Parts: sequence; C-alpha cells; structure tokens
Amino acid sequence: MAKAIKKQALGRGLSAILNEKKNIDEKNILPQKTDLGSITEVSISNIVINPLQPRTNFNEESLKELASSIKELGVIQPITVRKISANEFQLVSGERRFRASKMINLNTIPAYIRKANDQESLEMALVENIQRKDLDPIEIALSYKRLIDEIKLTQEQMSHRVGKKRSTIANYLRLLKLDPIIQTGIRDGFISMGHGRAIVNIRNFKEQLTVYERVISKKLSVRETEALSNALNNVKIKSKKLNSQPSYIDIDKIDLSKIFGHKVQIKLFKKGSGKITIPFDSKEDFNRIIKLLKK
Repeated sequence: MAKAIKKQALGRGLSAILNEKKNIDEKNILPQKTDLGSITEVSISNIVINPLQPRTNFNEESLKELASSIKELGVIQPITVRKISANEFQLVSGERRFRASKMINLNTIPAYIRKANDQESLEMALVENIQRKDLDPIEIALSYKRLIDEIKLTQEQMSHRVGKKRSTIANYLRLLKLDPIIQTGIRDGFISMGHGRAIVNIRNFKEQLTVYERVISKKLSVRETEALSNALNNVKIKSKKLNSQPSYIDIDKIDLSKIFGHKVQIKLFKKGSGKITIPFDSKEDFNRIIKLLKK
C-alpha cells in the first residue's frame, strides 16, 4: 500500500483515498471503527479464511500477476469480511486479492465490513464465485449444488439471485452426473462443457468413459460427440425393445401359430399387458378356432 501512495502518477490506490498517514505503524493495526458497512484498512494477520469458501483451486501464475498489479497500484477493490471477534475477521469474498496481498507481504488490506451469519457468508461467497469468469464449469456446478443443498434455494430462486437462466443452471448441474474422471477432464481442460453435456446423456458410467476416451483420442468435436452419444443411445433403445418381452411369454414354447393354423400376433403394452390377435379366413375357420379355444 505504501508504494501505491508514492506512485501517484499511476493511481493513488484506495489507501490514499482513505487519507491514511504514511508513517503509521501498520504492523498491528486494527480498525478503530468497525461500523457495519464501513470500508477500512484491516490487518491481514487478523483475517482468517472462510472454511466454507467454495473455491479450492487458485492459479499460481494468475495470483502472481495480481500481486504485481497490487504492488504497483494498491488494492483497488476492497475485500469483504465479517467480524467474528474483537480482533478477528473472517473473509467473505475477495480471496484472490487477499492471497496476492499476502504474497507481497502487505500488512493491511482495505476491507468492507458487513454483518453475516454462516449461511449468509456462504451464500455471498458462492454467488461471488459464480459470477467470476475464470471458474471452470465443474466449480460453477458445485457452487450451484451447494446453494441448493445448503442454502435451500430452488433453481428458480437461484436464477433470480445469480442472474442466470434456469435452463443454464440446470445444464451446469447435469455435469455432476458425469463420471468423476470426466468431471476432472473438464476441470483440466481436456474436454469442454459442450462435450460433457453430450456425454451426460449416457447414463452408464462405463459407457461414458468409453466415449470420453474416444473423444480425447480422436479429438472429436462437440457435434461429433453428440452424434456418437445419440448413436449409442439409439442402439440401446432398439436392443431394449427387442428384449422387452415379459418373462412369462415364451414364444418358442407356446407356438400359437401352429395351434391355430394362422400367424398369431402378440402385441405388448406397458406394465406387462398385451393383446393376442388370431385371424380367420371364413365362418368355418372362425368356428374351428372357437372350438380350439373352448378345449
């Protein structure tokens, strides 16, 4: 922060805007006023990481770039914290700024102090993360799921809260139905979210992995992956139809066509019901069939 004040040609930084004294001992500084809604310099050593923080992956190179920017210009946007004791604050949002500031050994960081319980703190952290552009699709999906499971938001409520269409939220959540190996593949950038959305239509994890491996080895596009998944599903549907005959019907043992002298048709319906159709050629043939049925 001190360097940010000296480089006025580049921008005075937030500490200068707050008219802090240059010669202040920042090492053990505590905000003199911690009124809710205030922005003040808080000692970094008095801030603890939120254990409910949904984000777990921080790119080291990106943090170094941010740290370099903060070293030159200061922390332009305050982090958000909540007071948990007289001399301790918990980070609500802005962990990248917090980590980057620690990286260059800053003593204090500008912070917006607000009141929030555990649930509100988690919700704010989740919503802030969802709005970021550098999150991978699985991180976003997990954040949505936590909002549903822990904050008890419906997809409709979440749609209004984060400003996303409900269908968009649903598409992200469906990615969590993928095999964990494929989820990791999306996080690591081996395949895109579009590939994942195509593969998730296959319910069997083993078959999902087969398609996933082929997508990577053949470098298939999203459209090609969709075609491959659809083809696999169509084969399964046809196979299911061929094998959908109830176990109590054994056409080989009960050859009705031989018994009645005509090609008897058996049509199956859902829930095990069906219909037997016996054709006849004439009145005499009809009477013959009736006699057979009465035996």
